[in-house]
Amino acid sequence: MEANEGQELQENAEKASSAAMRPVAFTMSLLAVLVAVTTVLGHRTHTEAVLSQNQATDQWNEYQAKKIRESDTGQMMDLLSVVALTDKDGAKKIAGRDKEHIDKWEKELPGDKEKAESLEAKVEQAELKANRFDLGEALLEIALVVCSITLLTKQRLYWFIGMAFGIGGILSAASVLLLQ
Repeated sequence: MEANEGQELQENAEKASSAAMRPVAFTMSLLAVLVAVTTVLGHRTHTEAVLSQNQATDQWNEYQAKKIRESDTGQMMDLLSVVALTDKDGAKKIAGRDKEHIDKWEKELPGDKEKAESLEAKVEQAELKANRFDLGEALLEIALVVCSITLLTKQRLYWFIGMAFGIGGILSAASVLLLQ
C-alpha cells in the first residue's frame, strides 16, 4: 500500500463519517428550534397565569369589599331599629336607602363570586399548560444534549435515544392542545 492510498482511505473515511453525521446535525438543529419555540410558549403561558391570578385576586377583593359593606350596612340597620331616635323620618330614609344597597349587593355577590372562581379556574388551566411546556422544554433539551454525544462518540445509539427524548418533549408540548 502506497502512502497516497493510506491518505486517500483516511479522507474517504472522514467524508463517510461526516456524511453519516449529517442527519444527527440536522436533528440537533431541529431540536434547538423546538426548544426555543417551546420555551417562548412556556414563558407566555406562565405570564398568562400570573395575569389571570392578578385578575382573580382583584375580583375576590371586590367581592370581599361588597360583602363587608353589606354586613356593615345590615348591622347599622339593625342598630337603627333598636335605638330610640328623635328623627324617625330621617332614620326611615336612611334605612330605605341602605336596604336598596343591600338588595343590590345581594344580587351582585353571586355573580362576583362566580367570576372570581372562573378566573381561578383559568389560572389553574394556564399553570397546567405551562407545566406541560416546561416538561416538553426539559425533554427537548435533554434530547439535544444526548444527540450531541453522538457527534462525539460516533455511536448512533445516542442519536436514537436523543430522538426518543425529543419525541417525548414534542408530545408533552403538543399535549397542551388537548387541554380545554
